[in-house]
Amino acid sequence: MPPLTSYTKALTEKQAAQLRTILTGQGWEFETKPYCLYAASRGKVNVQVYQKGPKVLVQGKEAGDFVTNILEPQVLGEAELGYEEVHHPEMYHPHIGVDESGKGDFFGPLVIAGVYVDGAVARQLRELGAVDSKSIGSDRKIEQLAQAIRTVPGLRYEVVQINPERYNALYEKFGNLNRLLAWGHAKVIELLLERVPDCPQALSDQFANPAVLKRALQAKGREIELVQRTKAESDPAVAAASILAREKFIHWLRDTGETFGLPLPRGASALVKDHARQLIQTQGNSVLGKVAKMHFKTAAEVCNTAVAGNPPLAT
Repeated sequence: MPPLTSYTKALTEKQAAQLRTILTGQGWEFETKPYCLYAASRGKVNVQVYQKGPKVLVQGKEAGDFVTNILEPQVLGEAELGYEEVHHPEMYHPHIGVDESGKGDFFGPLVIAGVYVDGAVARQLRELGAVDSKSIGSDRKIEQLAQAIRTVPGLRYEVVQINPERYNALYEKFGNLNRLLAWGHAKVIELLLERVPDCPQALSDQFANPAVLKRALQAKGREIELVQRTKAESDPAVAAASILAREKFIHWLRDTGETFGLPLPRGASALVKDHARQLIQTQGNSVLGKVAKMHFKTAAEVCNTAVAGNPPLAT
């Protein structure tokens, strides 16, 4: 088995503080990183503790040793590494994992991916270091992992990419994001069930009442057990789905930005608004609906401050 080079784990606030104390006492070098409570490195190990969760991401050639010798005995108080099938056998049962990318980004599509795994595939995904894509800061790393995921023998996957024009039409039809998400998740599950009709379960992160997703499934998907839970990205199938979805999302942003000669930033920041205004100035009002999610309040803010000669879009 290849050595572990990436590991992620949810922490309590107390555990996050305890880990920081340990790293400080051992002389680790700290740095500031976006969305992190703290980040530290020493030797061939990088440790990032994210605000959301919180959760820890350990990366590097000596990640396994760090988890085994420091994180588990001194912070977590239990040994899980190498015993995942004992502690979480459900991760290795046949199931579909579903996740999305682009939901919180003004520019770009909503991409929903699904991955079917059995025990052998799940083990290979763990060995590859497939973790929640939000824990991976490098686009290049996302692309490398996505390529590796697609080559895993026995893995099946589907990706549904809803580009902005289609997304805006669907949002108007459904009336809210949860119903649109449920439709997209159901579409991915149904496509995978055509290839693995006996799959007993589908797992996704909690985004709405599971009944909403159940209603969105067509007849062929009604018999599958639907599970929604927080931190579902700890499951290898969901983690792999998040990486495949993220890859499609970043490729769309990159390609579309090159087409218009202007980078399309992620999120909904001041930079995003500035670039949206530049697009309106150079391409006209109609461009926004082709590249952005128009129900975001960002759209109204941008349109209300449109430059002279490009009046605000009608609402």
